Amino acid sequence: MEFHVITLFPEMFAALDAGLIGRARNQGLISVTAHNLRDHGLGNYRQVDDAPYGGGSGMVMRPEPIAAALDAVVAERSGLVKIMMTPQGAPFSQAAARELAMADGLVLIAGRYEGFDERVRALVDREISLGDYVLSGGELPAMVVIEAVARLVPGVLGNPASLAEESFGASELLEYPQYTRPEEFRGMRVPEVLLSGDHGKIRAWRESEARRRTARRRPDLAAAARKT
Repeated sequence: MEFHVITLFPEMFAALDAGLIGRARNQGLISVTAHNLRDHGLGNYRQVDDAPYGGGSGMVMRPEPIAAALDAVVAERSGLVKIMMTPQGAPFSQAAARELAMADGLVLIAGRYEGFDERVRALVDREISLGDYVLSGGELPAMVVIEAVARLVPGVLGNPASLAEESFGASELLEYPQYTRPEEFRGMRVPEVLLSGDHGKIRAWRESEARRRTARRRPDLAAAARKT
């Protein structure tokens, strides 16, 4: 699967050379390419922003460089979903990650300054937000989307079954509590059921704990799970 990012700071994406994503890239399961928006800037100074019409603080990203960068990326590739990273977008979720993982690839636009010229929205397929807060740019959100989607690509995870058991997996619940050695740590013991070897009881305990934890921490998810 291909991931393309249009950004003013392509060097930031060197972080994706490490860990699970880096290994997937080395194995050829995914590719991540950061395209420098400045290459499509205007004039001798490669301008990509300008003052907002009507006045106001800060600068706004111009539409022409973004359109040119998008055109260059999709010119020889089909099936790419074009995404704007913006606080005004739809909240990102595991369900959205699963949907995007079905695409041939993604093009993510990482904004800066005071945001995008409104006309850029007409160039993309969808807008995504990580949450109700503002960052200095869209690079980190784009990396989060790449990480969440890439791990759903077949072969990227060593044990695909873990996708069903983790938080927001097949059950749409938070994951059950996990324990490893030692059996006792600072007076806190591993639940006896996990030491019993009775896999039926362990499955029942994990399902019960997942539902209990979700109801306590994310009642919205618990309510949604009861409807399904």
